[in-house]
Amino acid sequence: MLHSRWSRAAGYAAPGLALAASGLAHPLALGPASAPWWTTLHVVLLPVFPLLAVAQWLLLSSAPAALRRPGRLAAFGFAAFYGGLDAVAGIAAGTVVHTEHAVTPVTGAVFGIGDTLGHIGALCFLAANALIVAAVAREASWRAAPGAAVLLAASVSFFDSHIFWPRGVLTMLVVAAGMFLLAAARKPLPAKTSGSTG
Repeated sequence: MLHSRWSRAAGYAAPGLALAASGLAHPLALGPASAPWWTTLHVVLLPVFPLLAVAQWLLLSSAPAALRRPGRLAAFGFAAFYGGLDAVAGIAAGTVVHTEHAVTPVTGAVFGIGDTLGHIGALCFLAANALIVAAVAREASWRAAPGAAVLLAASVSFFDSHIFWPRGVLTMLVVAAGMFLLAAARKPLPAKTSGSTG
């Protein structure tokens, strides 16, 4: 039981760890030389960022409806809007710079709308995590405190850190730690009973 509880908690940490590792390979700036890898990396990341929303969705499974429903709506908002950031400021901007062999005013315009989408997504991420903290605190009381503190701090940092080295990588590591700790703080699922009646 204990082993499966920690294994399950590790699963919640996996998306943050994958994004932290990706951040180590993320170019620090977009330019003609980095544009091909910038574009490719953001294509690879398109299915990875939504895994954070999946973790949020699952962490809300046992929450009361008043927390679960808005929390899951916020998680969906994060996946949708942050995916938009990756598509626009990642794939589109990288393609523009690679095609034009320069950073141009068009690139700035693309980044502008991407930043708007990213800020909405990050706000949704923070909202979902705040509701997760409230849900786990109802269930686990003081045991939720460490995970709550680190997850909420990372959620605020995420507003302007993305996954860029070094702060973005650290932010994703702290997101992973927060989700792990909150999942581990929850009460274990009840053991399944056999259908036999002796």
